[in-house]
Amino acid sequence: MAQILYAVRSMGAAPIPRNYQLFYEAYVGSNPELSRELAALGNRPSQEQLDELASRHLGSDQVNVIEKAHDKLLTELDTVLKLLKQEQASLESYSRLLGETAVRINSKSNFSSDLIRNAISLLSEATGDTISHGEKTVGTMAERSQEMDQVRRELDEYKRIANTDSLTRLANRRAFDERLAAIYDDPAAPELTALVLADVDNFKKINDNYGHPVGDKILATVASVIRSNVRKEVFVARTGGEEFAIIVQGNTPEEVLIICERVRRALETRAFRNSRSGVNYGPVTISLGYSMAAQSADAGELYAKSDAALYHAKNSGRNRTVIYEDNMKKEYVSKSWLIYKK
Repeated sequence: MAQILYAVRSMGAAPIPRNYQLFYEAYVGSNPELSRELAALGNRPSQEQLDELASRHLGSDQVNVIEKAHDKLLTELDTVLKLLKQEQASLESYSRLLGETAVRINSKSNFSSDLIRNAISLLSEATGDTISHGEKTVGTMAERSQEMDQVRRELDEYKRIANTDSLTRLANRRAFDERLAAIYDDPAAPELTALVLADVDNFKKINDNYGHPVGDKILATVASVIRSNVRKEVFVARTGGEEFAIIVQGNTPEEVLIICERVRRALETRAFRNSRSGVNYGPVTISLGYSMAAQSADAGELYAKSDAALYHAKNSGRNRTVIYEDNMKKEYVSKSWLIYKK
């Protein structure tokens, strides 16, 4: 997020929600064309230029949702702040009244019954007014709280949509990057946390032989098989193409292996057949590689090691699970970013 804020300020763009979303997609998302076009605008682009770019790459509906939710949230927050200021002013007035009454009492050498009655009357009236005002404030605050809850639900829904892969309904690459980075926020978390990277074997052949619509259906089925063979709280994402990521927390390396093998076998034995034509698209298999977070200093190193394990699984026969070992590093680095033969 710091990178996005810096980029917005550096280009002289207005710090408004739709610009943050545009820069986020350009710098963190997977849209190189948007990144190039945004950079081509140079310093201090007009808002019209930025909006036109956002409309083409993000869609006007998405931009409008962001602005609407943001404006509503600001309105509700402004109302709450005004209520709090009113309540504070009331309490300050009441406090002054108490102080003045105390001074009046202390300034008298002799207390008369009239003075006591007047003081009690003033305090009683002030207390009643304050309680009444407080009750009204609580009621109004409850109403505002409900409205703010609705705004929060709308923002949560937008975030859910923005972080969901439309084909598989799993988390997308953006959500994965956030979750991966968060592993190292808690010093204790990496101890029993694993990053599993999975890749569908020979997927290019499936697309070449049967076409992309069939390939998409197979990817959706693979996602469903993965999701149904891990615990509900396990994070599963489609990170791009036929690649998936699983973040498993609270398990030893041996337990992670069991989970991976359960997923692999479930997919290996799954029938991929067209019920109408009878065409058999299978077998469909995946290769998996994983590394424990405790083996790495940060998210980047963890990803690289899991990727090295996946590379090893691919190049040692596919349809298998491999855990990262130190002797894989040299082999993988020497072929850095090698594209797997699908």
